[in-house]
Amino acid sequence: MRHLAAETLLPVGTALAVALVVLVVVATAVVAVFRLSPDESYGRAREVVVTGVRATVQLAAVSLVVGWAVRHTAALLGFLLLMFAVATRTAGRRITPNGTWWWAALPIAAPVLPVLAGLVLAGLLPLPGIAVVPVSGILIGGALTATVLAGRRALDELALRYGEVEAALALGLLERDAHLLVVRPAASDALLPALDQTRTVGLVTLPGAFVGMLLAGASPVLAGAVQLFVLIALLAVEALAVALTVELVARRRLHRGTAERR
Repeated sequence: MRHLAAETLLPVGTALAVALVVLVVVATAVVAVFRLSPDESYGRAREVVVTGVRATVQLAAVSLVVGWAVRHTAALLGFLLLMFAVATRTAGRRITPNGTWWWAALPIAAPVLPVLAGLVLAGLLPLPGIAVVPVSGILIGGALTATVLAGRRALDELALRYGEVEAALALGLLERDAHLLVVRPAASDALLPALDQTRTVGLVTLPGAFVGMLLAGASPVLAGAVQLFVLIALLAVEALAVALTVELVARRRLHRGTAERR
């Protein structure tokens, strides 16, 4: 019954493959026609195609690996470490092209690890177990998004308003405090997606965890409780990720070389 319920949502077959190809083509065409790239080139359109292909390959590989890894603790931890490493590399390179990108590991790991450890110790997340992978993925993904948004907004604002930083330094403020005056308000916008998602849950969207549990046969009450936990955990993780990213930028651990001074 559960298998049939899941297949009625998105039956795997030719129709699904064709739909995915069409959607990628549409997304690519829109990005290309409207030049939705920072330099108004076709670079972002090519990125859409590459991203779609990568997602297909990666999910196919993950689907084969996860079923085996969840039964072996060492393999599961290795898989989670790979998720973390990819998230760090992705976030860091989105923020800065120089060697300071690896500092993005801190705002991703620091919020996520204590939450996962607490869930495991409390018995809410069995280890090994299939639930570890999606919960970890959701939390790491949320920390990644918050880190990227906060880091890019903070460094962009710092480059644009560095004259205000110099004025604050001239008044005697420490470098960290002068940077915070500029980067903190801008980086705080990184919390808006999580806030809006939590605020509108059930009214605008039915998130994936809720729908997935319903398809798996769980009661609506249990599905709602799990989804609520995921959203609140994401809020906590992303808030800490943004705070740590702001601190790293203010202390110039994360930077773009001399870009902030141009």
